[in-house]
Amino acid sequence: MGNSEFIALGGGCFWCTEAVFKLIKGVIKTTPGYAGGQTENPTYSEVCSGNTGHAETLLIEYDPAVIKLDTLLNIFFDMHDPTSKDRQENDVGSQYRSVIFYTNEEQKNMAQYKINNIKSDFDKPILTKVEPLKKFYEAEDNHKDYYAKNPINPYCAIVIVPKLHKIKKKYAKFLKE
Repeated sequence: MGNSEFIALGGGCFWCTEAVFKLIKGVIKTTPGYAGGQTENPTYSEVCSGNTGHAETLLIEYDPAVIKLDTLLNIFFDMHDPTSKDRQENDVGSQYRSVIFYTNEEQKNMAQYKINNIKSDFDKPILTKVEPLKKFYEAEDNHKDYYAKNPINPYCAIVIVPKLHKIKKKYAKFLKE
């Protein structure tokens, strides 16, 4: 295994984002949490209030020798609506905004390049922000592996399962065995 890298992605509910990226070869670890706000050590309920400035975010540790950043970003843009301001499906609020938190300049440049290259694929402007990852706060334990632990939860069945089907179909060659 090569040297791992980290990137944090906010694409709506972190339960959805985690369920998708746990499927992908080269993703070593996924950690749901909060980033991009001003409150230190926020709780889920504080973030849900919309007053912390944080986005629900997934910190992804990946091996770039196995999965390219370009592919991770393609999956990210396919799994959520980057043209939607502060919402994904029925989840509404700034904590559900579309954001890429980069950890190095290569990631920043690739994210901006990717946004510029996929603009024409959408009818509305892409609203995904690209920001440096300054601080990441892990979510509470009950939010980790949420889908795996709660697959029959109605939210999971209605929101997460269709995303998983879409990603499994489109990115079959990138799925873990």
